[in-house]
Amino acid sequence: MVIKKVKRDSVVIIWILGALATVTPIAIDLYLPAFSAIASDFGSTPATVSLSVSSYFIGMAIGQMLYGPLLDRFGRKRPLYAGLLLFVVASIGCMQSWNVDVLVGFRFMQAIGGSVAWVGALSMVRDFFPVEQSARVFSLLILIIGVSPLLAPTIGGFIISAWGWQAIFVVLAAVTLIILVIVFFYLPEGHEPDPTVSLKLKPMLATFADVLRQPQFYTYAFAGAFAFATLFIYVAGSPVIFMDIHKVSAQAYGGIFALLSVGFIGGSQLNIFLTRKTKSENIFRFALICQVIASLVFLAAAWNDILGLYTTIGLFFICLSCVGLTNPNATALALAPFEKNIGSASALLGCAQIGIAALASSGVGLFGATDTLSIVSLLTVTSLTALLILYRGKRRIPELVAGQGSVPKSAVH
Repeated sequence: MVIKKVKRDSVVIIWILGALATVTPIAIDLYLPAFSAIASDFGSTPATVSLSVSSYFIGMAIGQMLYGPLLDRFGRKRPLYAGLLLFVVASIGCMQSWNVDVLVGFRFMQAIGGSVAWVGALSMVRDFFPVEQSARVFSLLILIIGVSPLLAPTIGGFIISAWGWQAIFVVLAAVTLIILVIVFFYLPEGHEPDPTVSLKLKPMLATFADVLRQPQFYTYAFAGAFAFATLFIYVAGSPVIFMDIHKVSAQAYGGIFALLSVGFIGGSQLNIFLTRKTKSENIFRFALICQVIASLVFLAAAWNDILGLYTTIGLFFICLSCVGLTNPNATALALAPFEKNIGSASALLGCAQIGIAALASSGVGLFGATDTLSIVSLLTVTSLTALLILYRGKRRIPELVAGQGSVPKSAVH
């Protein structure tokens, strides 16, 4: 049973959910400037070190599938405690790593723990806020999350310069412990434990299958996931593009990363205004078309070798701004048809988003991407795939649920 929507402490709840949602961005962004230092210590390359980003994404995708039923069965807070504590332990393991393979393994464990924060935050948006407000709340969460990419790479660069890359993981453990304490004392329980939710494999898979059969869910979950992959490809490939190809320093890279984050954050905040005037499905479609056009221009410029540093920054800025618009609307539209088992629906959505983005971004490391063309090619393919899924999937949606607060009976499980 979902606890009654709360209004009195909604601002506090949004900030706490935003803090939970920052666990993964901080875990990724803070150590991006360390790629060169880690590669040097381990006798490897930055492209190989980028596999530790991809392993985090893969672990996060798997972890969300595990936590979805747990969040429905035991309530929201107890799974949060367990996952965040695992994140802290794995962070210490990352600090003690002696080669890239060990680091990749501990990053996977770190993600298994940290994934509960994101899927828990998604679930609790629907616990505490009605469906017609969800796209705006997701945009507000992105604003809070946006502080991380604005500051984390720059802070990470200074931490590395002062204490070495291992200190990055000490900071991650400390920040997560602080968030855990805040959750314990100040976050209400958004969902009463539901003992009818089975943790056996067959009923869990049946629940996930029910979610996947909802046309609105699979259309916007997968179209949104492939569009969202642009952000992950950028995160995995940007150290190669800016620090290896354009030879910027770790501190300068942090500044560029912060600048480009303004595009993503700006898109999400523009979405708050646009959702008051325009339907979420229209915003998503228009932003995705713009993203495809920008990625094709990016690919053509890379193919003809006419990309300089500033042109590269500008085109990344446009693409990330589009992602800032597509992501909150795809998330809201995918989850809109559901009331019961929202934890499982959120987990499946998060798995789709992170899993597809992880596989796409892993191409940077697995294929040893050392030039801009190969990285931009990945970005273009995923954007085009998102547009194709949207136009094919929309034909199968009998009646779109978005912003009206009504839920068709067929969508309630």
